Parts: sequence; structure tokens; C-alpha cells
Amino acid sequence: MPEIKKLPLRISGLRSGLATVGPGVLLSVVLAIAAQFLSDHYGAPAMLLALLLGIAFGFLAEEGRCVAGIDLSSQSILRIGVALLGVRISADLVAGLGWEPIALVIAGVFAVVGFGLVGARLLGRGWRLALLTGGAVAICGASAAMAIASILPKNRHSERNLTFTVLGVTVLSTLAMIVYPIVADLLRLTETETGVFFGGTIHDVAQVVGAGFSVSETTGESATVVKLIRVTMLAPVILIFGLFFTAFGVDRPVGERPPLVPGFILLFFALAAAN
Repeated sequence: MPEIKKLPLRISGLRSGLATVGPGVLLSVVLAIAAQFLSDHYGAPAMLLALLLGIAFGFLAEEGRCVAGIDLSSQSILRIGVALLGVRISADLVAGLGWEPIALVIAGVFAVVGFGLVGARLLGRGWRLALLTGGAVAICGASAAMAIASILPKNRHSERNLTFTVLGVTVLSTLAMIVYPIVADLLRLTETETGVFFGGTIHDVAQVVGAGFSVSETTGESATVVKLIRVTMLAPVILIFGLFFTAFGVDRPVGERPPLVPGFILLFFALAAAN
């Protein structure tokens, strides 16, 4: 009986919560659908289109009814999306490629992140931008940038750094999709070697697939598998970053201690294992 009496209060609280976050979440969903629609019909990367649409409607994130929902979408819902990338991973895909390309890709990811830190130091830039750009280039472009940005300690340059990184990797990846098949032909690479080259260097999954299958079916399959291995590295890299922030208390308010392993990373591994 007490639970039944509390039911109207819970329903009222649910309605209040939906009224608070609903407009912002709905706006985010509509922009995401619009970006995917434009991508399907005009061939531009969906992530870039979503970013441009988000910039156009960015004023709604500053004040008004959409603020709470946009904050929810940019944090919790985004992390759920990152976790769902685990569905793409399977043991057969990884095992079928052999250990050499896998080792090369893993070493390349950490080498690029390290190079980003060194380059940022030489150019007088901050370590946040270094981790963001290095991780995005090393792993999966704009998707990695969004995921890494969600765990980086915030400062006044955070939004600017994210916008710069997403635009940069998207433009460079588009150019790579066009230029790299020509480079592979000049280097006289085999079909499998070309696939490893594409999958290990082009950022966006769709662009990797497009470049790979434009050469041959074998190249396309190899490129896709290598690319998915890079996507798999997103979880370990974010985990390492998170452990570093936790261990050294980087820019955290006193008393605030984030979880040792972010929940969405655990979900990523769970989905990959289930797949």
C-alpha cells in the first residue's frame, strides 16, 4: 500500500524530469537524424554534418529549455553510443587477420598519441589538446574525439579544441580517402598490404570501407578489419587516460573522485565479448 501511495509522486517526478531534459534530447535526436539523412544523400561524413548543425544551433545550449537535455546528450547518451561500438567487434574478425597487423596497429596507436604529446610540447600547446588530437588521429577520428572529450577535465578551451579536432580529422580523412589509393598504387602494395595501409591510417569507418572496396574486395575486407581493431583500442586508451586522471587528481575539485573504470568502457567490453 505505501508503494501504491507513492506512485503518483513518482509519475509526477518522471513527468518533471522528461519536461526538463526532453526538449534538449529531442533536439539532439533531430539533428542526428538530419545529419545522417544529409550524409546518405550527399556523401559527406555524418559526424562532420552533425558538428556543423550543432554549431548552428549552439545558442540553444547556453540558455533556455534545451540546456539540460543537451548536457545529458553530450555526456551520458554519447557514452552509451561509444559503448555500442563494441557490437562491431568479433573474435573472428581479429583472428582472421593475423598477429602482425594487429601488433602494428596497437603499437601505432600509442606511438601517435605519444607523438601528439611531444608535438604539443614543441608547439607550446596544452596536454588536453595533445591527448584529444592524438587519440582522434590514432583511433577513429571524430568518434574518438567525442569519446575522449567526454572524460577530459574541462577548461575554457575545451569546446574550441573539440571543434578544431573534429573538423581537422574529418577533412584530412576525406583527403586520405581520395589520395591514398593513388599512393598505394605508386608503392606497388599488394591488396592485403593496401587494406592494412587504409585501415591503419584513414579515420572514419565509412571512408575506410569506401577507399578499400574501391581497390578490390580483398582490400576492402582487410581495411575494414584493421579499422575495427583501431576502434577496439578506443576503450583501452580511454581507460588509461581515466586511470591517469584519477591517480594524479588532474584538475579535479577537492573530494571529487571519478570511478576507476568508466561504466561505458565496461559496457563496451561486455558487448564486444557477447558479440
